[in-house]
Amino acid sequence: MAIERITQATPQADDADEQEFELKIRPHDFENYIGQERIKKNLQLAITAAKKREDVLDHVLLYGPPGLGKTTMAMVIAHEMGAQIRITSGPAIERAGDLASILTNLQDGDILFIDEIHRLHRSIEEVLYSAMEDYKLDIMLGKGPSARSLRLDLPKFTLIGATTRTGALAAPLRDRFGHIHRLEFYTPDEVQQIIARAAGILGVKIDAPAALRLAERSRLTPRIANRLLKRVRDYADVNGDGIVDTDISTKALALLEIDELGLDPADRMILVSIIDNYAGGPVGIETIAAMTAEERSTIEDFIEPYLLQIGLLERTPRGRKVTPKAYGHLHKKHKPDPREKLL
Repeated sequence: MAIERITQATPQADDADEQEFELKIRPHDFENYIGQERIKKNLQLAITAAKKREDVLDHVLLYGPPGLGKTTMAMVIAHEMGAQIRITSGPAIERAGDLASILTNLQDGDILFIDEIHRLHRSIEEVLYSAMEDYKLDIMLGKGPSARSLRLDLPKFTLIGATTRTGALAAPLRDRFGHIHRLEFYTPDEVQQIIARAAGILGVKIDAPAALRLAERSRLTPRIANRLLKRVRDYADVNGDGIVDTDISTKALALLEIDELGLDPADRMILVSIIDNYAGGPVGIETIAAMTAEERSTIEDFIEPYLLQIGLLERTPRGRKVTPKAYGHLHKKHKPDPREKLL
């Protein structure tokens, strides 16, 4: 089970308050959607052309790390197309009949958004092939020798799939998307603009230096940036006059134990454990999990990716290894691994 962390880019499980918060600050059109300029230009062109032809938009696949705005982008596309959007997720569709029910209840021009589409069962993916390509639904009636196939016409719709793992999608499904876009990490300036916009919607007074400080510690991810803004706002309300300035943001981030690179205690514990116990590595992932009492999946999915991205950790054939940059950030002296002398 994944741990709940402020710097976790996935939505907090069963947190209705966070879901309401995200819905409140979510942009509804491209004009207010900050960042991802290349994708926005391509999609705006495709949407304009589709509306001019009075046709549906080609199917869209959005992929990239969690927290970068794939769901928001899908909702913006629906708004720009003037279409209704139906939202579901791969794990929620357990049987082919579930997908058939969703597809047959769509109207012409509707958008179906499937989050975590890589988690669809292969048999369910196969139902999508003819639905996406021919707007037909093939269903089997009966079993055994008396079974027969029934083909139903579907309304013309647009499927938008979101995934963090494109490699987990079957090639036939991936090839049926007309637009495939990777959402990139944001720049500190873009995240600062996102924070300023969210603060304006929430009625939070925040100065530019404080917004930039939050942006620099948000892992270049809007979801984390908005979560930090929420926590810092609470700190300012309790320990100040409600205004978020540099002093308040610094104290709040110190209380949250988020350092200047956006690392939290879990990140630092991984790095320090490898340095103190294995002279910086290399060390296997199972050993790291045992040392830190974290599940392997938690380390691989929620902790390790960012450490790799910013160059504090590297993968080698022999395991994970801490980089010189991490030693400097943690103010640790590099000590050669005594095992290397035996090689």
